[in-house]
Amino acid sequence: MQHALALAGKGTGLASPNPMVGCVIVREGQIVGEGFHQYEWRDHAEIVALKSAGEKARGATLYVTLEPCNHTGRTGPCTEAIIAAGVQRVVAAMEDPNPVNSGYGFERLRAAGIEVFTGVCEDDARRLNEAFACWIRTKKPFVTLKSALTLDGQLALPQSQKKAGKSPGKRSHDAWITSEESRAEVHRMRHASDALLTGIGTILADDPLLTDRSGLPRRKPLLRVVLDSKLRLSPQSRIVKTSDDDLLVFTAVAMTSAKARKLQNAGVVVIRTKTKNGRIDLLSVLADLGRREILSVLLEAGPTLNGAALAAGMVHRLFLFYAPKIAGDNRVPFAVASKLSLPALRNIRTQQFGPDFAIEATLSEVFNR
Repeated sequence: MQHALALAGKGTGLASPNPMVGCVIVREGQIVGEGFHQYEWRDHAEIVALKSAGEKARGATLYVTLEPCNHTGRTGPCTEAIIAAGVQRVVAAMEDPNPVNSGYGFERLRAAGIEVFTGVCEDDARRLNEAFACWIRTKKPFVTLKSALTLDGQLALPQSQKKAGKSPGKRSHDAWITSEESRAEVHRMRHASDALLTGIGTILADDPLLTDRSGLPRRKPLLRVVLDSKLRLSPQSRIVKTSDDDLLVFTAVAMTSAKARKLQNAGVVVIRTKTKNGRIDLLSVLADLGRREILSVLLEAGPTLNGAALAAGMVHRLFLFYAPKIAGDNRVPFAVASKLSLPALRNIRTQQFGPDFAIEATLSEVFNR
């Protein structure tokens, strides 16, 4: 099953909006077939593995990270292919979170006389497909809030402020808070995400690209999403100049405005969305992204948007990088939100990246325990 999970992970950036699934077929102690799902290839992992196994699948055990489908979508049901191949036993990590299929795949296999065992490496399998489970059940994406911080909880160092006469808050490349190792991990996180969400404050302060520079293959470019209620985004910003059907701006400004037309002419998709208490309604933004088949969102923002996202209850996971540095002021805190009340953090993990450490924790569970 561990090998099947590793295969499933190869679908990162390639399977969405479908789940990441790996499959291994074993006969007489030998692997006779294996595969993983890629959206463009259509075939589910079980079909890829069955094709590679051929006749050797008869009487074999099939290990799969997700319950085989028992319905017809872009492909036929995997259950029927498994039955037709003569597989004797199926070992699955988890039940399908899709209500259309949940439990029905196992039921069909058992009805055909195939032994079915479930729950092997279930936690690992669930973690792999948290985003899919969130989206298929709620039609909204799974949100991870990522920040890089000093030990005293600041998002910026004092020396990162530009000299007098230049715009405050803009960072030079030698003034990153975290290490090269942490930044490489951030790009892996971007690669695993369908969209990156930020606020106009971050764009004005840093003029970032916010692209996936992991170098790893992906089916679609990372969708860069900016919340900009007053459309202050400049057509000369780096994020606009590099846009290629991958930049979405949510605003409260009318589409007929000169600002909106300039951005649209530069290739930016501009969307007028709902506001709440004078600010962009974050839950409406998530619903829109869900309709675009965005399963996972990486939130990389400043204090205002971080605070608003936490207050709205839309963050599922925190991933906070801490560098061994002290800012010594309270100019750019992690989050600003009045009367913020959050549930206790769960599933807390720590990792080290070069000289930095990261804390990862769950704020909102996708799967019922």
